[in-house]
Amino acid sequence: MTFKGFDFVPHGTHIPFSRWRKWSFALSGAAIVLSLLLYVAQGLNFGIDFRGGTLIEIQTPGPANIAELRSKISRLGLGDVQIQEFGAPNEVLIRIEQQPGGEKAQQQVVAKVRAALGDSVEYRRTEVVGPTVSAELKRDGTIAVLVAILAVLIYIWFRFEWQFSIGAVAALVHDVILTIGVFSLLQLEFNLSIIAALLTIVGYSLNDTVVVYDRIRENLRRYKKKPLAELLDQSINQTLSRTILTSVTTLLALFALFIFGTEVIRGFTFAMIWGVVVGTYSSIFIASPILMVLGVKRDWSGLGGAKVKEPSARGA
Repeated sequence: MTFKGFDFVPHGTHIPFSRWRKWSFALSGAAIVLSLLLYVAQGLNFGIDFRGGTLIEIQTPGPANIAELRSKISRLGLGDVQIQEFGAPNEVLIRIEQQPGGEKAQQQVVAKVRAALGDSVEYRRTEVVGPTVSAELKRDGTIAVLVAILAVLIYIWFRFEWQFSIGAVAALVHDVILTIGVFSLLQLEFNLSIIAALLTIVGYSLNDTVVVYDRIRENLRRYKKKPLAELLDQSINQTLSRTILTSVTTLLALFALFIFGTEVIRGFTFAMIWGVVVGTYSSIFIASPILMVLGVKRDWSGLGGAKVKEPSARGA
């Protein structure tokens, strides 16, 4: 791929990605284990969507005095209360933890906050999520991610071969677990928008992986005797320009949203930025090298060609 007369990635570039596969597997394995340990040890900072509670968005006449608002609401004895600016300096988001007593108790919270703040502020949005709804949302979000990964497994299996489907799903699971791990580490709010981000990351990573897999399949047909490690490296290098350009342009848009966007989309945008980075990494260092471990079919003519596997002594 060229840009204004020069190659973004110089023609003939040969980076030996396969030679680094043991390091990439070890790094990714350690990152996955660390992410799972973080999830077990401190869990996720679930938003009101998943743990239930009350969310109130208000607009003050002038710049909001967060300390004064917090002082007024803290006198109500509602437990954990989070107050933060939401976009403009006069827009404030109030999150209040779930109260015992069912949804009726959550509605009473809204009445108490309105009484404490009075009519000097404009109430722009009020959301009340009960424990039953929050549990259903958590379950449905988990099912959505798992179904998406299963659908990818079936799709890649039919389009390529089972070795490719295992490689693609391994890369997707890697991306999802690492995203959950970083949210657990930083204790960023995990809500429905993050589930949407995870599903988007699955789609982005799959698209990147399929581009590389298409080139690998083409080269398997073309070079029937070339060592598998060299063939995989050649395929990745041939698609490297497209991979980098797509990732960079996507990140430029995401960073603009993260820096200049409102608070409501910041978590989603951060998840997408992280997902694009790990998705690009996994398509190169996870999805493709796995084919060397599993072996792939050299002959794609449908006449029962033998599968080839890289000798253990090569490309270490």
